[in-house]
Amino acid sequence: MSTGPRGGMSTGPYGGMSTGPYGGLSTGPYGGMSTGPYGGLSTGPYGGLSTGPYGGLSTGPYGGLSTGPYGGLSTGPGGGMSTSSVNAYKSNIPPWPYFLREVEKRGFSREAAIIRKHLPDHLWPENFF
Repeated sequence: MSTGPRGGMSTGPYGGMSTGPYGGLSTGPYGGMSTGPYGGLSTGPYGGLSTGPYGGLSTGPYGGLSTGPYGGLSTGPGGGMSTSSVNAYKSNIPPWPYFLREVEKRGFSREAAIIRKHLPDHLWPENFF
């Protein structure tokens, strides 16, 4: 959620809204919109659509759907829902509105419901795009 350097909603280098290398909207290797290994739309280990440990759809420690420290749904420092530019959360998933749209498109309804529970309404795909 941070718009600070490398934040999830930042358009700068490595930012979530960036189409540049490693950016959240990049389709290149490691990009948020990439289906390749480690990509944000990959179902492989560590991928954004993986339910395995550290995966984007994991509720386990450090997982994309974890509310614990450094988790994707945590509002605390280093968390994916934090708006702080200090210790910004780094993830391989696209920005939340894009990611939620892809999660729903692929039939992950339980995971989509978890995201919607924590995501502000204005960032739901139907309100964002």
